[in-house]
Amino acid sequence: MDARKESEPARMKNRTNVERKSERELVVTRTFNAPARIVFEAWTRPELFKQWWVPKSCGASLLDCEMDVRTGGKYRLVFGAPTSQQMEFFGRYVEVVPPTRIVWTNDEGGEGGAVTTVTFEDKGEQTVLIIHDLYASKKALDEALASGSTDGMPETLDQLDALLTRKP
Repeated sequence: MDARKESEPARMKNRTNVERKSERELVVTRTFNAPARIVFEAWTRPELFKQWWVPKSCGASLLDCEMDVRTGGKYRLVFGAPTSQQMEFFGRYVEVVPPTRIVWTNDEGGEGGAVTTVTFEDKGEQTVLIIHDLYASKKALDEALASGSTDGMPETLDQLDALLTRKP
């Protein structure tokens, strides 16, 4: 047994809060034990993003990840298994302000796609992450919730937390 690990205090797991704020808004909040610049990097570097974005429990992976993370840039994400049905998500970055804010469109939903704003609030060695999805209508948010597409967010952010813990 590793005596050093036994003497270290147990690491508190940060919780993910998912809350419907209005008929069209879903807000996810999570604190990470890493500075904002490091958390921002995990959201903007494809080689890091691919390691945590898809919940492992869903049995799929991120097969393709194209990210031009700058205002006016585009992204394209393909999920699935190589031999099964694949899903494609794409859009454009409306605003990118390193390391505090990213705003993007979810264009695969057509005009009903949500606009996602992610903010990284620097608290020294911690970051408060807020993901704000604004849907085109109450019906669009209701459908997203009913489909289960938002259910994996706590697991996804747990995976991000694990990546940040491993990162030197």
